[in-house]
Amino acid sequence: MILEVAILNIKAGQQERFENDFRLAGQYISAIEGYVNHTLKKCIETDYKYILLVNWETVAHHNIGFRTAPEYLKWKALLHHYYSPFPTVEHYETLI
Repeated sequence: MILEVAILNIKAGQQERFENDFRLAGQYISAIEGYVNHTLKKCIETDYKYILLVNWETVAHHNIGFRTAPEYLKWKALLHHYYSPFPTVEHYETLI
């Protein structure tokens, strides 16, 4: 299993709208083959910062399966305009 990690910085004053739209967007990511689960966490110290954690069966399920799927366009339309700057996404594997 692979863990996708993205730090999301949301434009000022958009947090509540982002959270509501993220709830809707969950249906699009969870419909992708190879998706396992996801969690969105809000930073306690910085109210506009979130971390998105998504478990995938493989990196390809995220990079190819999700990013080339029609559902990704719906995800993108709901969420991408909230980010400033656009998040860096990294993938991690469990070693121990």
